[in-house]
Amino acid sequence: MIKTEFASYIKSLQNEICSALEGLDGKEKFLEESWERDGGGGGLTRVIEKGNVFEKGGVNISEVHGELPDAIKNHFNVTEGWFWAGGISLVIHPVNPMVPTVHANFRYFELYEDEGMTQRTDAWFGGGADLTPYYLFDEDAVHFHQMLKKACDPHGDDLYPLFKQQCDEYFFNTHRGESRGIGGLFFDYLRGDENRSISDWNSFVTDAGNAFLDAYLPIVKKRVNEPYNPAQKYWQEIRRGRYVEFNLIHDRGTLFGLKTNGRIESILMSLPPKVRWDYDFKPKAGSREEQLINVLKDPKEWI
Repeated sequence: MIKTEFASYIKSLQNEICSALEGLDGKEKFLEESWERDGGGGGLTRVIEKGNVFEKGGVNISEVHGELPDAIKNHFNVTEGWFWAGGISLVIHPVNPMVPTVHANFRYFELYEDEGMTQRTDAWFGGGADLTPYYLFDEDAVHFHQMLKKACDPHGDDLYPLFKQQCDEYFFNTHRGESRGIGGLFFDYLRGDENRSISDWNSFVTDAGNAFLDAYLPIVKKRVNEPYNPAQKYWQEIRRGRYVEFNLIHDRGTLFGLKTNGRIESILMSLPPKVRWDYDFKPKAGSREEQLINVLKDPKEWI
């Protein structure tokens, strides 16, 4: 069964990612907390804080099931039904402003018409990965996108450009007129059809998840010892404010979790520890900070 395979996969991926990040940080370890959901299922939250490399980060998995919450019933226009959902979600906020923040999540959802969850009526995959730099290094953006494209291409030449475009459109702070970062992949409601079965999508999402460390870790290793000054750290905290704005105003997953009595600590682990909102802050003309803003207002084709 796909849900059994996927549940096993996200547990393995969580272990792999946390082990790699701990090895790179060299100081702190991920704190671990398991939790149970009222109604069925639960998850495992892992958080790292105050490290040498990572100021805050979370790598969470969940596997929940039961009767559909009212919010989902309304969304799908059904009066009754049951569900299973599993996924992994991560956000990593670095200490050094030359190292970008990164986000990724990969999830699978099934709907059923019976309480015993034997008659599946719908199923789909969703997820993606995206990069949020504070200082722009073009070669890092190219590398990140190349690794994601490499994961997409065996499953179809159409996938990377489509999911890259969807990422640029989704991770956009419309009230600011700028992207949250330099993009990556975003996809949702990947259902089986005459072109690709649900098993084909399972294989694709697995490959996309496996590409995460190859996409992100080389960038961290290259930038972690870059020098920076207090003004650049200040800029990082200004930009983190934009990250918070997107997550609390626009992000569907965050809003859904908050509206369906999700586990608050796990939902809000994506927020950075230190953030600034200065009134009408504008970078200096011609600065590296302005260079970033110019790219965020007009998303680029990196490869």
